[in-house]
Amino acid sequence: MRAHQIMARHLITVGTETSIIEAAKLMMDHHVSGLPVVGSAGRLVGILSESDLLRRSEIGTQRRRSRWLQFLLGPGYAAADFVHERGRKVGEIMSCDPVTVTEEAPLPDLVDLMEKMGVKRLPVMREGRLVGLVTRADLLRAVASIAHQIQDPTADDKHIHDRIVRVLEGANWCPLGLQVSVRNGEVHLRAVITDERARQAAIVAAENVAGVKEVHDHLCCIDTYSGFYIQSAEDERAAAAKVAKEMAA
Repeated sequence: MRAHQIMARHLITVGTETSIIEAAKLMMDHHVSGLPVVGSAGRLVGILSESDLLRRSEIGTQRRRSRWLQFLLGPGYAAADFVHERGRKVGEIMSCDPVTVTEEAPLPDLVDLMEKMGVKRLPVMREGRLVGLVTRADLLRAVASIAHQIQDPTADDKHIHDRIVRVLEGANWCPLGLQVSVRNGEVHLRAVITDERARQAAIVAAENVAGVKEVHDHLCCIDTYSGFYIQSAEDERAAAAKVAKEMAA
C-alpha cells in the first residue's frame, strides 16, 4: 500500500495569520491533533500540532529552565520560548519545515519516517502542493482493513498446516520437535522451546497464516541450565480443570 491509498484528502488547514484560539477550536471541533499550515499561495509552510499548544502562558505551563541552563543555552533560546508561549498567531508557534512524502511513498517508508523524526503526521505532496495527510490513525485503519480482504480459497487445513510448518522451520528460533495439527482452522502447536520469547513468536507466526481461526499453545519451555520444565499457561489451565473435575466426581 502507498500513501495515496490511506491518506485523508479533505483537509482542514489554517494560515499563518490564524489566531491560536481559532486553531485550537478547529482542532477540538474536528477531533484532529494537528493542522497543516498553508501560506498565501496555498503552499505548505508548517504544521500546528497539539504539542505546539502545550507550553502556553494562558494555562501556566510555560517552560521553566534553571538559571544555569538559561545561561548555558543563551538568550536566543529564552526568546524562542517566549514567542512560543505567548505568540498569538499560528505562524508564531507552528513547526516549520515539516517532513513530507509523495503520493507514491510506500507504507514502510511512512512508518520509518514517523519513528525516525518523531512525528505523528506526514503531509502528502504533489508537485509542491499539499494533496493529503497521513496520520498514525490512518495507518491503524490500514491494519484494520486487512480483516475485510477476500479470504484465501486455498486456506484449508492441509494448506494451513504446510504454511505454518514452512514459516516456523524457516526461522532461527524455530521450536524443537515441532508438531502442528490443524482442524477446522484451529491450530495446535506442540514443541520444545528454550526461550519464552519464541512462544509468542510461534503463536504470531501461526496467527498470520490465512484461514487460521485460533491457535492453541502446547509449547513447553525447558531451562537449558537447570532442566526446569514449564508448561504453557493453556496446558496448565487444562490440567487444573481436569484435577478439579476428578476431585468433584
